[in-house]
Amino acid sequence: MTVSVLLFASYADAFGARRLPLSLSAPCAVADVVHALRSLPGGDRLPAKPLVAVNHAFADYDLIVHPTDEVALIPPVAGG
Repeated sequence: MTVSVLLFASYADAFGARRLPLSLSAPCAVADVVHALRSLPGGDRLPAKPLVAVNHAFADYDLIVHPTDEVALIPPVAGG
């Protein structure tokens, strides 16, 4: 199955794209998505456990991902 991953800010810079299609075996969990991203060029710039949202809600790493789901990596945010 193909899962589309949205990337923002420093993560988009790391991968050189704002959206990446990932081909994964079904079923797959959020952890599998992060693992696949780490194997790509730029994946070494991800933190140990990046914050992930699935369908606009923060997701645990054991959540099963479906091809129609919107997966997004949420970069660290600084403010003041």
